[in-house]
Amino acid sequence: MRFEGLNVAEFFSNIKDTLSKVTNAISGNSDREPPKTAKGNKLNSPESEAEFSTRTRDERAEYVVSEDAAPLEESEYLESEYLDSEYLEPEYARYPIVKRDWEGLKRLIAWLEIEPQVTSLQSKGKELLRPGLSLRGTKSPQKSDSSKLPEKSASQNTELQRHTELQEISAPQEISTPQENSAPQENTKKRISRRPRFWISLGVASIGGGALIYGLWILYTLDKGLPDVNDLSAFNRDGTLTIKAADNTILLQSGPATREKLKLKEIPELLVKAFIAIEDRRFYKHRGVDYQGIVRSIVSNLIERDLVQGGSTITQQLARVVFLNQERSIRRKVREALLAQKIERELSKDQVLERYLNLVYLGSDAYGVADAAWVFFSKTVDKLTLAEMATLAGLPPAPSEYSPLVNPNIAKKRRNLVLQQMQEAKVITEAQAKEAMAEPIAVKPSAPKRFKVVAPYFASYIRKELPRYVSQDALEAGGLTVETTVDLKWQKIAEEVVKNAIEVDGRRQGFEQAALVSMDTKTGAVKALVGGGDFKASQFNRATQALRQPGSTFKGLVYAAAMAAGFSPYDGYEDEPIIIDGYQPNNYGKKFSGWRSMSDALTRSVNVVAVKVLMDVGFEPTIKLANDMGIKSKLSPIYSLALGSSEVNLLELTNAYGTLASQGNFIEAHGITRVVNQRGDVIYQANFKPKRVLDKDSAAITTWMLEGVVQDGTGGPAALSDRAVAGKTGTSENVRDLWFIGYIPQVVTGVWLGNDDNYPTWGTSGTAAYNWRDFMSQAVKGMPVEKFPKLPELEGRKRSIKPKPVEPKRIIRGMIVNEDGAIVPYNPNPEPKYNPPQEPAYQEPAYQEPAYQEPAYEEPAYQEPGY
Repeated sequence: MRFEGLNVAEFFSNIKDTLSKVTNAISGNSDREPPKTAKGNKLNSPESEAEFSTRTRDERAEYVVSEDAAPLEESEYLESEYLDSEYLEPEYARYPIVKRDWEGLKRLIAWLEIEPQVTSLQSKGKELLRPGLSLRGTKSPQKSDSSKLPEKSASQNTELQRHTELQEISAPQEISTPQENSAPQENTKKRISRRPRFWISLGVASIGGGALIYGLWILYTLDKGLPDVNDLSAFNRDGTLTIKAADNTILLQSGPATREKLKLKEIPELLVKAFIAIEDRRFYKHRGVDYQGIVRSIVSNLIERDLVQGGSTITQQLARVVFLNQERSIRRKVREALLAQKIERELSKDQVLERYLNLVYLGSDAYGVADAAWVFFSKTVDKLTLAEMATLAGLPPAPSEYSPLVNPNIAKKRRNLVLQQMQEAKVITEAQAKEAMAEPIAVKPSAPKRFKVVAPYFASYIRKELPRYVSQDALEAGGLTVETTVDLKWQKIAEEVVKNAIEVDGRRQGFEQAALVSMDTKTGAVKALVGGGDFKASQFNRATQALRQPGSTFKGLVYAAAMAAGFSPYDGYEDEPIIIDGYQPNNYGKKFSGWRSMSDALTRSVNVVAVKVLMDVGFEPTIKLANDMGIKSKLSPIYSLALGSSEVNLLELTNAYGTLASQGNFIEAHGITRVVNQRGDVIYQANFKPKRVLDKDSAAITTWMLEGVVQDGTGGPAALSDRAVAGKTGTSENVRDLWFIGYIPQVVTGVWLGNDDNYPTWGTSGTAAYNWRDFMSQAVKGMPVEKFPKLPELEGRKRSIKPKPVEPKRIIRGMIVNEDGAIVPYNPNPEPKYNPPQEPAYQEPAYQEPAYQEPAYEEPAYQEPGY
């Protein structure tokens, strides 16, 4: 601890004497008589200013006491303003004046840290000097003694009195009663309260103090409410939406977004200095707010009668762009200044420049220098000329007015002003400035980059999914960055496969659209999604929006329910003509093959057996399992459900087969991994966890059965050369839809082919299986080969779901419904219908009026005249 002007050695040598004096002054003098005179003790005798100053310095710990002590409040008034005898009444003039010097004692106490002892002395002194008490039995000093004190000396003593904590007193027996002093005290207070200066001063002090406190409180609240400025790089403007692929490639940007961000080292140094020269010449000298620059800009703008310089620094502009709005208010300006200072404290100058040059709006939907260089000149920043750099640097104050696309003449004038400022800042030479000023404004406009969306069908799927995970307020505020699961390599393969399927297979087999979805079976992440052949021609997403009948692909879920209900893949059913409550299931070609095992029936896609299995398991267990596996569309509890009569979309059906691939664990298909708002805060983080919906053994048995479909059945075209595949084909009624959903242990993929208007095709589901193989053979190339689980022990296996068999009202076997709607016996070898030839009926030929023809004119042949 430092004490200027204090001799520490003296303090230590005189500690005991000093404390003794303090103690005696307060309590030890109670038995002594009050002094009769003040002569010779220099207490009340007039002294010069020099003498008083010297005595104060040398005797810091000594007490200077007048003959008699008086209350502090009264002595202060007397010494300051009412010391003049003309203001004192004769009775009040008898009261003495106390002068005390406490500075030395205060420093000694602080030095020795003896506050407990001093506090007890303080309390005793304050008790004795309560307002209204004074000394009794004393003689008042002569008026001339008090009035003759030097004015400065009196004021110094008064100041010492106001800053002391201890009150000096004399013997307790000299204290008088409150009644003796009440009259003069009241008279003095009345005189003070009547003076206008007192009340004016009090009012001014109150208002000023209140304003100061309020101002400090406002600054405190503004400072406490400042946002975090550590990661400005994550900022996106209100109303923007950025969708990124798994590798951080931008798929889509909508709204006022910076489409190309650069590192500071990638921006030409001359372009950086152009912005500094015109926007913030003292950028490297201030700490966020440039007060000198504000004055200079005001003067410059007044002289030029135009906006030639701005008062805000580059840091303030950055703070306004990122955290504030364009509101014109003192509060906003104060927050802007505080934010600028905070940014400068936490970021380097280069970091501030980099973020500013990437975010500043430069007109024509261009945000940042890279976008502006492309929009105005169709160039990258490293190809810009000096004149073009100056043109861009002049845009921030009024991008529309100074735009070279809108006002070329004004833009040229502004550009030349920037060049002049660069010359004055010694960034360029006079010759360079003149050469650049001589160039005309030459623009070559281009549309902002990334207006073309990458993976448009996947991006549209993400935009529709976003409201599920983000609040409406966040969506309306915008500025969101959505990180997704899509693998761009897989996505490009999928787009090419869909394109070829439509252009090549579609022409031969009568379908105009196709869709493909591929997912990671272990995470549920959608790796590729294509909803049609041409997004520009049709934004309808057939992978997520089109509800179509899945046909026989739904059988995979029916048989999975049967396995969970305790059935064996070797259980047999008769494939026969049957009518169940008026519904007749038919096989392809209306052929029936007798008894078949469930496994064989699934491989051959036998419809009758699938319906019988559904009846034995029950509608409710089958529908519940299908829902648990990922089917969200409504499934109707009818017999034709086994054959895929209830409509679903490609994504949910693929998700359901993914549950089989993950050995009975359902993970919801999703494309969004994380959403970040414009401040860089993560407002959504994907956390999908597997949920057991089917026991492992039942899933393994179903997969084993579906492997047979690819190895020996209708899914043969989907077989891969290097690994096993499980899957199921499907064809809806009248061949309107062609399906194949297949999987390997790591990936599940679904393919759909058809027409938007439900017009029948003349293709087969094998075409869908072939296109599935075309995609998968490229996508999983190099992926480690994993094997499916082995077929578990079937004997003694416990069921995981309880079947609820359907009890039909009427079953008719061996009968079919013919084309006329009549129920007739089934004839396995029907004779072809004989249609005897018929003589065509005679028809009178219709008379037609011959069309009139103009006779052709022929040039007569030239003949030589005869002689």
